[in-house]
Amino acid sequence: MNALNIGAWSGLRSLVREAGFLARDRALLLWVLVVLGLSSVAVWAGLSEVRQQRASIAQLLEADRQDRHSQFAAQSDWGSAAYYSFHLTYDPPADFAFAALGLRDLLPWKHRLRMLALEGQIYEQDVGNPVLALVGRFDFAFLAAMLLPLILIFLLHDLRAAERTAGRHDLLVAVAGNARTVWWWRAGLKSAAIGVAALLPLWVAGLVSGTAPMVLLAATGLVAVHLLFWMAVCVGLAAWQRPAAVILTALVGLWLVLGTLLPAAGRTAIEAAVPIPSGAEILLTQREAVNDAWDLPVAATMRPFLARHPEWAGERPIGEGFDWAWYYAFQQVGDQTAEPLSERYRAGRMERDRLAGLLAWLAPPALVERALQRLARTDLRAALAYEERVRAFHARLRAFYYPGLFRGEPFEPSALARLPEFSADAAAD
Repeated sequence: MNALNIGAWSGLRSLVREAGFLARDRALLLWVLVVLGLSSVAVWAGLSEVRQQRASIAQLLEADRQDRHSQFAAQSDWGSAAYYSFHLTYDPPADFAFAALGLRDLLPWKHRLRMLALEGQIYEQDVGNPVLALVGRFDFAFLAAMLLPLILIFLLHDLRAAERTAGRHDLLVAVAGNARTVWWWRAGLKSAAIGVAALLPLWVAGLVSGTAPMVLLAATGLVAVHLLFWMAVCVGLAAWQRPAAVILTALVGLWLVLGTLLPAAGRTAIEAAVPIPSGAEILLTQREAVNDAWDLPVAATMRPFLARHPEWAGERPIGEGFDWAWYYAFQQVGDQTAEPLSERYRAGRMERDRLAGLLAWLAPPALVERALQRLARTDLRAALAYEERVRAFHARLRAFYYPGLFRGEPFEPSALARLPEFSADAAAD
């Protein structure tokens, strides 16, 4: 017990002594202010983007509702009502999306759908900012994954070398009593100061945006473990009997390898190992099938449709002239033709994402960024879940219109009240 008390007292004295030294370290104070500023900018930019996306959804919902009411009331048959009516689908940002915008900059999170072939609509998206597509967006995930390790490297690379240059190394070790403990205390306090400066804006923004406490705690733990890893790397290399410039070069080289070169090489290898069709190829396949249907006999178009929907086979005869039922049947046949490509595309993206997740365990910055995107529901899994909700809604639209089209039921504008409405309640996967 006495030995434990002595050890605890010695550790406490070391902590107090190092805290006193660091309180007078102007360089550390400057870096803390820099990190606090960068984190504030990243969080503010994320909150602004999320606020803008939510405002866009609210405006589009109202415009979509008014447009659909006016179009539906102006039509006199089921086919025209389906053709001219648009339906907004959307994936609202989660409460923590401000911290890691992820794939929301690359993949569509809203569509205006009609009851036409779906594949020609689901892969359409707004033209994005080409600069953002090239360099990416500055958000908290990028700060935590890439910039914080680099700042720690600048702070800790000369942990011992600076003391040797100043001639204080041996005296400091002698006063501390434990040659190893003093460096860990010093590195730990500096890393903690950087971590708190980075996390403080995140906590404030999380509370303002209504982020669940467990999500904030998970994000805090991720950042803390990431900083601990880089602190250990820096302390280990700082013990190298080399000039500070050599140690700094080695640490920056390691940061480049783990943060940039390894993920880039891995992505190239994964794309070569898992080839997938492109969205443009799926779109072209579907449109060719739809366009070719105009030149085919009605029976040739209806055959693959009725094979998928035999319940409409005996409703009413469809002649060789234009018929809305025939028109929407070959729209769905276009989707059926592109379906194998679409399934390969989805499965290939999932496999690529799975392999990228395994590779990320070798590249901590990529692992942290992926984990934060998962917490924010801005990763590929969330994007694919939204895509499935769009497909399910489009199937509900078809189920609503098909009875009127294939049975020849009289059109009633009052049926608008029964139109399916897209719901984003399932967004919280």
